[in-house]
Amino acid sequence: NERFFASLVGGDETQTIQRFQGTPEELLSKILAHTGLRESLHIVSSLLRSLSSNFALEGAISALPMDLVAKLTELRALPDAGGYGQVKLLAQQLLTQMNKPLGMRREDLRDTLLKSTRKDLLALANSHDAERRMYFGLDLISSLFSDEDQSVRSKAVEVYILRTYRGYTVQDVETVDAKDVVDKTPAAQLHLTWTFAPPGVQQKTQKGYAIVLPDMSAYESLVESWKIPAAPEITEIHILVAKVPSTSRKNSDESRVALCSAVSRTADMISSAAPMLDAKGCVVVNVMLAHAGHVPSYLHFHKASGWKEIPEYRNMRSTLPSLIELPQIQTEFTVSPLEHGRIFAMDFGVSKDKKTEVVFARAASHIAMGLDTLASSILSDLLTSCDFIERAMLDPVLENRHPAAKIFLHTLPPIPDTSPRDFRYLQVLFGSAVQQLMAESGSRVLKLRIAKIEVKVWVATSPPTALRLMAESSMGWEAVAFQETLDTLTGSPISFKNVETQEVCRSIEMLRQPVEEQRSSKRATARRAGSTYIYDFPALFRISLTKLWMQSCDKIPEKLVVARELVLQAGELVEQEQLGNNRVGMVVWQCTLRTPEYPEGREIILIGNDVTVKAGSFGVEESDVFHKASELARKKGIPRVYIACNSGARIGGVEELKSVVQVEWVDSDDLLKGFKYLYIPDADMQKLPPQAVESHAISVNGETRHVLDAVIGAGLASTKGGVGVECLQGSGLIAGETSRAYEETFTLSYATGRSVGIGAYLNRLGQRNIQMVHGPMILTGAEMLNKVLGQQVYTTMDQLGGPHIMVPNGVTHELVQNDQDGVEAILRWLSFVPQNVLTIPPMISSRDPASRRVQFTPTKSPYDPRHMLAGVNVDGEWQAGFCDDGSFHEYLAGWGKSVVVGRGRLGGMPLGIVAVETRGMERRIPADPQEANSSDVVEIQAGQVWYPDSAYKTAQAIRDFNHGEHLPLLIFANWRGFSGGTRDMFAEVLKYGSMIVDALVEYKQPVTIYIPPNGELRGGAWVVLDPKINIEQIEMFADVEARGGILEPPAAAEVYFKKDKQVIEMMHRCDDALKQLDARQAKGEDVAREIQQREKLLLPVYQQVAWEYCDLHDRAPRMKSVGAIRDGLSWAGSREYLHWRIRRRVQENSVARQLMRAVSGMSYASAMEVVTDLCSEAAAAAGAEAEDRAVATWIEENRSEVQLRIERERQRATEEEVYRLVSSLPAARRAEVVRDLFGYTRVAAKAGGPTSGMA
Repeated sequence: NERFFASLVGGDETQTIQRFQGTPEELLSKILAHTGLRESLHIVSSLLRSLSSNFALEGAISALPMDLVAKLTELRALPDAGGYGQVKLLAQQLLTQMNKPLGMRREDLRDTLLKSTRKDLLALANSHDAERRMYFGLDLISSLFSDEDQSVRSKAVEVYILRTYRGYTVQDVETVDAKDVVDKTPAAQLHLTWTFAPPGVQQKTQKGYAIVLPDMSAYESLVESWKIPAAPEITEIHILVAKVPSTSRKNSDESRVALCSAVSRTADMISSAAPMLDAKGCVVVNVMLAHAGHVPSYLHFHKASGWKEIPEYRNMRSTLPSLIELPQIQTEFTVSPLEHGRIFAMDFGVSKDKKTEVVFARAASHIAMGLDTLASSILSDLLTSCDFIERAMLDPVLENRHPAAKIFLHTLPPIPDTSPRDFRYLQVLFGSAVQQLMAESGSRVLKLRIAKIEVKVWVATSPPTALRLMAESSMGWEAVAFQETLDTLTGSPISFKNVETQEVCRSIEMLRQPVEEQRSSKRATARRAGSTYIYDFPALFRISLTKLWMQSCDKIPEKLVVARELVLQAGELVEQEQLGNNRVGMVVWQCTLRTPEYPEGREIILIGNDVTVKAGSFGVEESDVFHKASELARKKGIPRVYIACNSGARIGGVEELKSVVQVEWVDSDDLLKGFKYLYIPDADMQKLPPQAVESHAISVNGETRHVLDAVIGAGLASTKGGVGVECLQGSGLIAGETSRAYEETFTLSYATGRSVGIGAYLNRLGQRNIQMVHGPMILTGAEMLNKVLGQQVYTTMDQLGGPHIMVPNGVTHELVQNDQDGVEAILRWLSFVPQNVLTIPPMISSRDPASRRVQFTPTKSPYDPRHMLAGVNVDGEWQAGFCDDGSFHEYLAGWGKSVVVGRGRLGGMPLGIVAVETRGMERRIPADPQEANSSDVVEIQAGQVWYPDSAYKTAQAIRDFNHGEHLPLLIFANWRGFSGGTRDMFAEVLKYGSMIVDALVEYKQPVTIYIPPNGELRGGAWVVLDPKINIEQIEMFADVEARGGILEPPAAAEVYFKKDKQVIEMMHRCDDALKQLDARQAKGEDVAREIQQREKLLLPVYQQVAWEYCDLHDRAPRMKSVGAIRDGLSWAGSREYLHWRIRRRVQENSVARQLMRAVSGMSYASAMEVVTDLCSEAAAAAGAEAEDRAVATWIEENRSEVQLRIERERQRATEEEVYRLVSSLPAARRAEVVRDLFGYTRVAAKAGGPTSGMA
């Protein structure tokens, strides 16, 4: 399917329909399939990695089917762009492997063993030939245990042992031929002994022993007579059964029964031999069952388990559980296998207290890594681990569960040329690999719920030193390194020393669940709500910031996020880390984010619902925390970001009364007659606080009853935090606060999960909304609505407030797929927002200079305005748009589609942008499930026309740009007017058009209106954008190829030329033939018919002349001459001109606002006079053409001089105010007041007070 779409990469994506050769139905089918490309690429990549892994390591794939080779060849031919790069690379790697010699086959290995001496066996066992000519695995070696040649058997077993213990120190491998051992163990074909020490251990060695049995029938003989070699203590024994009958792969039940039988027989044999094993000091017996033509089975029996098989280790190679530290995991978790391979294990673990569930992905590697390849190798292994986790999550065992995932990788070969001095460098390399993983696959890591990554490597000391590299999601994936101290016998780590802090902790402290692990049940609760646990969001910010810095190619600062948690105490917010132990379901951080725009850090207030506390509902305490946090954001003038996942205002009741309330029935024998009242017996009433209820006492048969008039609940624990109307009061409090916050600072909401009632209103009142696909915003739940309607109508919350509702209605500005994407969207939006409300939006250095020419030119025919703004590929050639390359980001894309709004940059300067869709669009109104006959309604909207929704969208966008964002506004005006039909007038197009004027009137930043080439601005559309609406801020420009006027030329000609009357007069004045006919008619000839025919012939041509004449009135020179526009521009060079023009106005406007804040009562016009005077010398020196650049640059480079002038103006205004106030006093009091003021200034000057600097 991707063959066609891949052919468009690097070409013009707008040619999809034109280039497709099939039917429309076939194209639709391909497009629908193409929409799932992202998910498909993940699946195909995972399959190719798995195939490559088997191909490369197992030696199990000797050839690939030709049809698969053909498909791989196609994948290799895909372009690098378009998202195909990773699949292309994997296909290329697999084809390259296929073209190399495969690993050894059985006969090849047998020949090699025959030719090899015992000295060659160690090198052979450790071989890992990249060219694969010398590669083989344990499975292949085991097939030679039944070889007829004793020499081959002996060498095969020795290579098997050496390969099994790779990474260990193995010495003294000897074939046992002692007569008493051989004679007293008639079942054995071979005995082998060796000494070994775990990785990193040299002082103490252990003894190993292997015995080869021909088949399982030898078990009985072995139990009866088994002489173990005479050694003081043999800790590990390997029983290698050379030939076990294979089972049918086609019959899984038969295979399962046969394997169970073999395991049972083996277990019985081990149980019988247990006393002898204990006597020899044995602690582990590993049994290998070689199945002819199939993969062997590996069984593990430990003394600690009572010599029973450990099913969790089944089919792991004998040393793998120790290498991947599975026994340590089992001290804290009950482990169930999901998938076990040659060098990896996927297990599902449940903590002993049943509160934590984890998928463990653990693997060992024998492939050497150098310092130059360590980061890339770790990244590759981490991606493979993600593949394994993704497959494991599909296991039925994990259905309806939401476990976290943890990765552990152990690379055994010491890293060459390293020493303890490289600990910190290795930590940096590991951190780089993790950062790259998050940058490339952060969303995938979040989806797989990966919480921790550990990589264990060995530094090339003598003996090698173990270094554990670790990163956790809760810490923002910051890398930490620990030097391990090992047990001198087992090689297990017993303590860990942080290489940076030198802090040492015990093994048990490392394995015990840290604070974030104790929150695992809360994490699971949040996942079930479709969200991420609120305390994990700061870590998501760290990940996204890391990705942004990597994209900027700058050095990544330390401490990208500093999140200081704020808690409400005695009515005020104080800094206090709760670490997830919060009892209030509203969490607040004051965060410092080090972004590429503000490397030194910018502050935001981050507020979030904790959905794990009473379903995230809003009680009184939650509302108070929210209110204070939002107030703090307003006071500091910094952005307020709200993470929404809640269930609305808290609904509850007084729990303590449920157990004491009694019912007085009308007829106790017939309850269906109803009840009279509810009451509380006197004895129970005495136990309640005085204000718990309102009641009146009555006496019934001598019993005092307190009949309930109202339930108050005062003084009872269950009402703490609110249970009813007090929660609604809190909701009203924060609703008003959010509305004020939008007016005073930047507000942004992210709906990560459901938002109900007040939660939905807060999102809307904050105006700017990012919605996750599984984060519906609703007023009430589906079940409640069904009860109101009396029938089952709605089944999900998405029907009421999901993306298909909230995106088309304009509540949602941007839709994201997951919380990592959501945080990236938050940071992208913040990149256009100033540090605080007193500063201007951040200018950044741009790799796309303002002087770059605009290459895409708008045409007279309909085009996509996004191409005009962002650029587009046309026939394989990139045509750059108006905005800096890659900077334009659209918002509100699903609403009011005849207008495009977004944020972008021009030479690094941020802008709010409004553009016009010139193509026809569709507005879709969804069917309402509660109306049986309802169906989707589709309305067609013409291009270049404002409709009710797009007019509202324009006004909304302008308000958003103005409030809190302080963005200069650029409107590419290309409207023919408003849609004034009956339906649209009823839909309030007039109201929403007026809102555009309201938004522009209050705009406090520079506004630039630009009529683009081949664009036009007509009638009412001009009126709502005219510079006279806000003469202080709005400037209008027109392209030399643009038009502006009341009506389009054909319509104007109808009026101006009086419905062709004056057109005909023009014909008679200009056409020679008509002049002659007029002369003949004047002489009395009858030529009326000839005149009529001539007029009819010429009318279309002269109508075009009339249109052209009217069009000449609408061009830029006339617009400029009458003062309607500032100037006419040439599109190709408009970037540079508008960059410096807007940049100058932004700087001037900023200084003017500072003056107005410093000088009370100063008007904007007066402030601009001061600014003009301040910059007059720079402007005069530059000349008219360079004036904008000179003024902008002067202000930016002379901040101290600007501040000095502002201070002088403040002092001057203060003096004038003092004079005015003194002058307003009665004449008799003036001298006395002046004398007092003079005395005060002298005293203050001596004391060094605030007036000491005043003249």
